[in-house]
This record gives sequence, C-alpha cells and structure tokens, in this order.
Amino acid sequence: MDSIHDLGGMEGFGPVRPEDNEPVFHAAWEGSVLGLQRSILYLGVWNIDVFRHAQERIHPIEYLSWSYYERWTHTLIATAVERGLFSMDELRAGVSLTGYSSESLKPLTVKDADRAFVRGNFERDGSHDPQFSVGDVVITKELHVNGHTRLPRYARDKLGTIVAIRGRHVFPDAVVSHGTEDPQWLYTVEFDGYEVWGETSDSSVSNLVDAFEPYLSRPEYE
Repeated sequence: MDSIHDLGGMEGFGPVRPEDNEPVFHAAWEGSVLGLQRSILYLGVWNIDVFRHAQERIHPIEYLSWSYYERWTHTLIATAVERGLFSMDELRAGVSLTGYSSESLKPLTVKDADRAFVRGNFERDGSHDPQFSVGDVVITKELHVNGHTRLPRYARDKLGTIVAIRGRHVFPDAVVSHGTEDPQWLYTVEFDGYEVWGETSDSSVSNLVDAFEPYLSRPEYE
C-alpha cells in the first residue's frame, strides 16, 4: 500500500536522532502491548503480515502523531474487532457480552513465553524452480497497490542484481489480499546507491532488498 507508513526515502522529516541511554520501554504499558501482540501471534489468530497491513491503514495524521506502541495498540484493537474477538461495546465495558469462548485457541502458558517471541518459519517447499539465478540483472516492478506489499517505494522500477536466493516463502501480499500463503521465491537484490538515491549518492554505497519473485522482471534490453 502506498501511504505514510512507507517512509523509506521520503524527505522533509528531518534527521533521525537516537536517544542517549534509551530505555527498552518508556512506560510500563508499552511492555504490556508488546506482550499482548506476541501472545496473539503465538495463538495464530493472525500473522505478522495482517498486523503490518492493519498499521498501513491507520490515517496518515494519526500515524504520524501516535508513538510506536500507540500505533500497535490501535492496530491490535482494530484487528481484534475485525476478527470478531470482541466488539467495541465489550472493549468499553471490559467484559464479554456475547459469551465468546477461546477454548479452540491453544493456551499460552508461562513455559511458552519465550516461544512467543520467536518468529515462525515462513519457508515452504515447492515443485517449481526459481525464475532467476544469482548474478542475474533484474528490474523491480512499479507497483501501486491498495493492499499489502513488501516492496518499498524507493526500490520500485530500479535495476539491481540478484546476490542470493533465500528459498520459497509465504507471500505477504497474498496472505493479506486472499488469505492464502501462495509461497513465492525470495531473492536478495543489490542496487547501486545511485540507482536508488541518485547520482549525488556515495559511490561506495549499495542497498540490499529482499524481494519476492512477483516483484521482479528482466530488463527489456536483455
């Protein structure tokens, strides 16, 4: 989706200023939000792609005005309501009003806590070979989608070279738009700095982007 969340390469936001001795959390509630998010992912109610896309749908003004964990909080609430885990009335009341049962969900116990912070394996087996090989020159597609994509704007319609093949993985675009995994080959593509950032960029700089096969094509001159 083309929206304010895709800040890579955008200008006018000023420099990134790291905070000296920054704490892990600035308030206790932020840790609770992280624990809640990881618990829901562990339970399999939705996956990381659905969670990311929910953040992409936050209104641009709110996206820029909310803190990191404020965005997470609103995203968790909106997605839970969409998935029928609770209603807004139940959220305001703080209790179930419909008798929803969570018995079908696998329980998260203390001994599972560490596992909740380990991301699952998204690699999948398949029968067809990759379309591209290491060393191939490719061009990324100029995508403009209303749904979810993992190809950032700054890396679209750019020439690059395949430097690694990462296997077949769950395709985030399909998970969000169709609810299916539709595994696709994943490549690491290297772009010269000037290709992405212009001729004034440092000539020693290059950019690496992990790009799924549907994002790539061969240049017309090949």
